[in-house]
Amino acid sequence: MPRPNLDPASMPYRPNVGAALFNAQGRVLVARRADMPNAEGSPGGWQLPQGGIDAAEDPRAAVLRELAEELGTGNAAIIGEHPDWLTYDLPPELLGTSLGGKFRGQRQRWFALRFLGADSEIRLDADPHPEFDAWRWAELAELPVLAPDFKRAIYAVIAVSFARFAAAG
Repeated sequence: MPRPNLDPASMPYRPNVGAALFNAQGRVLVARRADMPNAEGSPGGWQLPQGGIDAAEDPRAAVLRELAEELGTGNAAIIGEHPDWLTYDLPPELLGTSLGGKFRGQRQRWFALRFLGADSEIRLDADPHPEFDAWRWAELAELPVLAPDFKRAIYAVIAVSFARFAAAG
């Protein structure tokens, strides 16, 4: 439940990076949020790795750090970047509780990365408080359907912007 008298327009967006991590077959890694468990393949609880940008941190460094924190490996190379910052607003039921309760949503810089390692390097349990409880490789076009409603517009943009990376290579 949102906090009473909370005006989203007066709240800032949290600076954030997002990672579309492609394997050699051109599929992208999606992970299921541990706090949103749902049946395998169900929409709404799957997302791409993403996370906050620390003060004075370069977004390119932040995306590699986030991969290492969330997936247990930073064995990837940046192969592309969406040219614009993208924003989303939290839904009313998460406003004032999610993202530390102080942000209206996130302002994101998105990167395409090529995974250089083996699947066995992906360790969701590397962090003492894992954000995800499952992961899989998916077709890039699936992203908008798998994502939570409030992130679908961004995922649709990313699916188009990064389509050139969704090929074997």
